[in-house]
Amino acid sequence: MTVSLASNFREFPAHTGWKDAEKTALLGGEILIKTKEHTAWGGAVLACMYLPLSVAEVWHQVTDYPRWVQYFPDLTHSQILDGNQNTKRIYQVASKAFLFLSVQVEVYLKVLELPYRQIHFGLEKGNFLDFTAHLKLEDYGSGTALTYWVEATPTIPVPSVFIQQAIQMDLPSNMRQMRRVICGG
Repeated sequence: MTVSLASNFREFPAHTGWKDAEKTALLGGEILIKTKEHTAWGGAVLACMYLPLSVAEVWHQVTDYPRWVQYFPDLTHSQILDGNQNTKRIYQVASKAFLFLSVQVEVYLKVLELPYRQIHFGLEKGNFLDFTAHLKLEDYGSGTALTYWVEATPTIPVPSVFIQQAIQMDLPSNMRQMRRVICGG
């Protein structure tokens, strides 16, 4: 299977783009979030957190894709369909109550792993007009900075401002949950 990389994959932002006060907050356990508009109905977000574990320890956990249901409460199913050492296909299902409706989405993702550094998720098919995500791990302090960047446009037209607000409300708690599971507490 061939996974093509988006041109912005090489430009994927790292923790080095944060100000000194943000870096201090990151080491203190804060989840750093930046959002922006992505299409009229989509959103984009960059989230970064610090984990007091080595990159290798974090890598082995984040590449255990069925375990992602423990990291993200809205994710109800995560399964590896096929693949080899560095490329995979995964299937994920999530349910979310949004505004006055409840939505279930499913995605088939192409996954490219650059071992111990980055994971690129590209939409193969699913309930999004477009979806791309990147997860990057870097040595930081005495542990690891995990940076997650995603941009997506749902098939249901929701103004991007609502998408961004939902992300800002949900993603920090999701990332804290991910850190609790990865760090074993």
